Amino acid sequence: MEHRLRVYNTLTRQKEAFNPVVPGKVGMYVCGPTVYKPSHIGHMVGPVIFDTVKRYLTYLGYEVTWVVNITDVDDKLIHRAKELGTTVKELSERMTADYVECLKKLNVAGIDRMPKATEHIPEMIEMMRGLIDKGHAYAAGGDVYFDVTRDPDYGKLCNRDPEQLEAGTRIEVSDKKRNPSDFALWKGAKPGEPAWDSPWGPGRPGWHIECSAMSMKYLGVTLDIHGGGLDLQFPHHENELAQSESYTGQPFARAWMHNGLLKMGTAKMAGSVGNVVNVADLLQKHSAETVRFLLLSTHYRSPIEYSDERLMEVRRSLDSFYLFFDRYERIMHERFYDLQPPMTPPLREGIEKDRLGNDIVEFLINHRDVFRAHMDEDFNTGAAVGTLFDLLRDLNRWIDENGLERPRAAEDRTHGRLRLGAVLLRELSQILGLFWAPILKPKTASDNLVSGLMQLLIDLRNEARKAKNFAQADQIRKRLTELGVTIEDRPGGTGWRVG
Repeated sequence: MEHRLRVYNTLTRQKEAFNPVVPGKVGMYVCGPTVYKPSHIGHMVGPVIFDTVKRYLTYLGYEVTWVVNITDVDDKLIHRAKELGTTVKELSERMTADYVECLKKLNVAGIDRMPKATEHIPEMIEMMRGLIDKGHAYAAGGDVYFDVTRDPDYGKLCNRDPEQLEAGTRIEVSDKKRNPSDFALWKGAKPGEPAWDSPWGPGRPGWHIECSAMSMKYLGVTLDIHGGGLDLQFPHHENELAQSESYTGQPFARAWMHNGLLKMGTAKMAGSVGNVVNVADLLQKHSAETVRFLLLSTHYRSPIEYSDERLMEVRRSLDSFYLFFDRYERIMHERFYDLQPPMTPPLREGIEKDRLGNDIVEFLINHRDVFRAHMDEDFNTGAAVGTLFDLLRDLNRWIDENGLERPRAAEDRTHGRLRLGAVLLRELSQILGLFWAPILKPKTASDNLVSGLMQLLIDLRNEARKAKNFAQADQIRKRLTELGVTIEDRPGGTGWRVG
């Protein structure tokens, strides 16, 4: 099967063949948070999605540099710090640490740089001076504004003219502006606020200029991918695009990718709506893997339905994988998590000439091809997740049809095929950032007691079956089922699990 990656570009409103500026290398920028409150689950949607994008691009052989910014000076931060009686610096550092910890828990491991706005003020001032020199911006009473009338393409990312954009959003009012839609590049200092020196007096940067200056510093004047949530398309990304291209005269990004938003019922999750769920609180109830799996279970451009019920449903789906991992370990006497998958796609010819010869299970090759076809079609993680379930079903069927749970004296070719299938499952799941480590629960004295009592009940049930007292054996199974315990009769013995 021939593979060719295509990406939906918000700017052109169509899927396009992916062609980076420098062959073999990818520069990707994703807008990060304004760090004034603890991270909520909505903040994790973009990072999880673009972490998966980087994983797949890396799998394809690209050298990817991924930058996520931190906005550590902003009106929201200033107001929140005053409410808490602390400084903007202290609050931003504390909330940044919270954000980084949340990313780590959700296995977002691919961010290469996380620049802070306050550490790049000189780059922003330099860009503003260039925009003023070129007639695209103007100073006014200590502020600096971008003049949208000097950009004939303004509004092209949203596909709307400036008057429509002005009518459809809240515009910051100021009598210093030449035009209502002009946006601030620099804000003159107010008493008690953080401020930096500039040619226009003390002040601080506007929101939009931060991302332009930092992205171009680390990734060059044209990014391969600029990502972010759909809610950032206007005004943030529209303004970024306008000021960046006006400054450089070059395209700002080859592809604009916008992810769908998290929804609770009919409303999006947002601090302004007041329906946020902090990540730290959420992970007290649900595993990080369950949360990541939920965020990848739909196409990234689609809304994500969030609820406790949906998370429980996802957890039950994941249980089928965990059961397979246990099953694999019983048969192969090695852990699924210890398998070392290839980091790039093996050549099809190489797969077929594996040590198992031509007697390879064809469905493994087909599953890899289908998975890649889904990811090549605009990173369709929802469909790719479906392929993992198909592969899991076929592996379990392979075990059943070949009686692999019967005691065996030695490993044979069938075991080798099972290992190859498990390695493929590991290979594909790592692209999605799933199953990165066993979910461990600390052992307690009560756990040992439960295990002992369960073994006693299993022994009593086995003795009843040997004595042909099937009524008693069935009663033990029934009562355990009512308690949420499932008894599993396997060729090698009887096991149990909760659920």
